[in-house]
Parts: sequence; structure tokens; C-alpha cells
Amino acid sequence: MRSIHFISGLPRSGSTLLAGLLRQNTRFHAGMSGPVGGLFNTLQGEMSGRNEYSVFITDAQRRRILEGLFDDYYGPEFTAEVLFDTNRVWCSKLRILKELFPEAKVIACVRHMPWIIDSIEQLVRRNAFQPSSIFNYQPGGTVYSRSEGLANGDGMVGFAYNALKEAYYGEDTANLMLLQYETLVSDPAGALKAIYDFIGEPAFAHDFDNVSYNADEFDLRAGTPGLHTVRRKIEARERRSVLPPDVFRRFENDAFWRDPALNLRGVQVI
Repeated sequence: MRSIHFISGLPRSGSTLLAGLLRQNTRFHAGMSGPVGGLFNTLQGEMSGRNEYSVFITDAQRRRILEGLFDDYYGPEFTAEVLFDTNRVWCSKLRILKELFPEAKVIACVRHMPWIIDSIEQLVRRNAFQPSSIFNYQPGGTVYSRSEGLANGDGMVGFAYNALKEAYYGEDTANLMLLQYETLVSDPAGALKAIYDFIGEPAFAHDFDNVSYNADEFDLRAGTPGLHTVRRKIEARERRSVLPPDVFRRFENDAFWRDPALNLRGVQVI
């Protein structure tokens, strides 16, 4: 019997790095964000009242169809015993995931918010000749309009941030863990131990000096080479932000998970 868990949270916060580490364990499958979250949303929509034939679909059928999505996608091509599906949408789906997979855990990757905006801005500047899919391939704009677009409720960062808050403050937090990027790069051994304990799997000796993950073709098509690049050796790196100080300050106090007084439901934050 295979088990499934979920990786979610904020963009540019270590989810691809975490997947690169987890897949060193031959019992595990993990990767970058994939299509299952979008398919899940589409199926939910097509089984809703907007479809005139939804009167013929019962909740029991809806459950089977949504469970079947995972069974069918992770078919015989995937031989791992433990599956991790990655998508930022999962933080907004804690209730239904709990209904479908009561034992599944959700690991939400987080990072100090200004450095998320900074990381995306760095990618944009590094690929000056290629407009990015992050901004619908539009070549115009400034660091101010880009940061505003990212932070909007339907933006790449804003949606994920709001979904994270919904999960963190909701009533379905028993299977939720927040993994800070800063912890992952400064103490990867401690971070992985906490994750293994959280998902109830035996320890595994990971190699933190030889992490491998390749999504170059996807990144190139997205007009953002390097979007999922993982450095081979895990280590914390100090650098100066490319953001104007006022943009950096705007996001500086958004890391609600750093304040224990706001952790109303005792979510594990590592």
C-alpha cells in the first residue's frame, strides 16, 4: 500500500530543493510542482453545480473520482512506496485532503517574504532577453509593478501566501508542518529528521553535498531559465538584495509564522 503526502507553501522557498533531497531515498518519489493540483481543481469544478449534469453525481462518486485521479496519475510508471505531490494549491485544500487521505501530511515551505520577491526579481534580471511566464511573458514593467503583481491575491506569491494563512489558521492543521527555507539551507540534517518524524518514515542518510534536480526544459519553455535550478551543495549564502529598500520593507513583517503568539493551533514550524 503506497502512501501519499503533499508539498506546498510559498514559491521560491525550497520546495524543489526539498524534492531533490527526498528523491535520494529510493523509496520516495518527489518533484517540482506538477499537473495533479490543476486537474484536481478542474474535476471539482466540472462536478459542481455549474455542470447541469452534476445532479447525477453523488458525493461518494466525487470522492472516488478525486481519489482515482491520484491512482491513475501515479500509475505503474511510479514504483516508489511513498509519493510526494507538489503544488501551491494544496494549502487551500486541507479539508478535502483530510477527507480523502486522513494519514497524508502537508509540508508547507516558507521563507522570509522579501527574499521571495527578491529571488523572483533576480531571475527576471538574469534572463533579460526572455520575458517570463511569471508575468505572462510581458516585457514591460518595473520592479514595483512586478512586486505588486506577485503580491496580488491571484498573483504567484499572493495566492500561495493567502492559501498558507488559510491552512495555518484553519481547523485542519493536525497534518500540517511549516518548513522554513532558512532552516533547510542552514541545517538540512535537522530539517530532514523533523520531516521523517512527521511522516512516520525511518531515517535515511541523505547526501547534502550532492543534490540533483533537473527541470531545464520546463524552465526554458517558461522563459525563466534557472527557475528550478538546485545548487549541488546545500549551504546558506549571504548576499545583498536587489530590491529597492521600500519594496523590501513592504514585505518585511509578513512572516506571521515567526511569531509564536500567532501560532494559535500549535502548528509545527521548523
